[in-house]
Amino acid sequence: MAQIISQNFDFEKYLKETKKVVEEALDSSLSPERPEILRESMRYSLLAGGKRIRPILCLASCSLAGGDPELAVPTAVAIEMIHTMSLIHDDLPAMDNDDLRRGRPTNHKVYGDAVAILAGDALLTRAFEMVSLRSPDVDSKRLLNVVGELSLVAGAPGLVGGQVVDLECEGKKVDLETLEYIHLHKTGALLKACVRTGAMIAGADEKLLTALTSYAEGIGLAFQIIDDILDVTASSETLGKTAGKDLLADKTTYPKLLGLEESKKRALNLVKKAKEAIIPWGEDAKYLLSLADFITNRDR
Repeated sequence: MAQIISQNFDFEKYLKETKKVVEEALDSSLSPERPEILRESMRYSLLAGGKRIRPILCLASCSLAGGDPELAVPTAVAIEMIHTMSLIHDDLPAMDNDDLRRGRPTNHKVYGDAVAILAGDALLTRAFEMVSLRSPDVDSKRLLNVVGELSLVAGAPGLVGGQVVDLECEGKKVDLETLEYIHLHKTGALLKACVRTGAMIAGADEKLLTALTSYAEGIGLAFQIIDDILDVTASSETLGKTAGKDLLADKTTYPKLLGLEESKKRALNLVKKAKEAIIPWGEDAKYLLSLADFITNRDR
């Protein structure tokens, strides 16, 4: 991709500066909720750090489509709120039953199951407020399309549906088709929404949206494959969450189904195809091309 990305492009600088924009926007996104414990619980998980890949993807796709990424910040925040909700709920005893997230106790371990569930609910609904009421400079029709996209992602066709199938498959033999269904919905759907909504805000045409969908599906599966690999090769301290959790829950993962080396090859191939989908946009695609490589090469 050297011929596509400018020699002067400093990706690390871009990542650092864009993450800072996202963190500041997240910090100012929560009003003085009442009761105070609800606000604390929401902030505890929303501001817990992380790579912020999803909101950065949203801003990068807005840039690719020729838009002002500042206009997409409320939508980027909304996406991170939906993602945070999914993490809070996934960690609950009735779901994945985890005690550690981003290097510290999970939300329900600090605030209890009930408050954790309600904090997740509050973040989900706040996400739609961010898009519909806190994006005054974006065309209303474009915002309506963004709301529709996020609604599909957050519900049965996306995160919820993927999580249900994931839970149903615990302790069962799962084939590759079912495994990819789970991750295209549980993980990939939100990544797809990131790039599509960012581009929608910029007024992208169908040709670009189709290319971005292909890009997102590739990096979505690659992201999950790398997650599965790290679950068996990295420590809990490195990951910031409980390592080996999938093995304990008897879940089918890519390494379990394909082996480590074949899983790595599959992730690299998926990223290659993802990048090919947006290469026609040349220099404008540099952020998304670099983010695709970043996803594959991460160590946590």
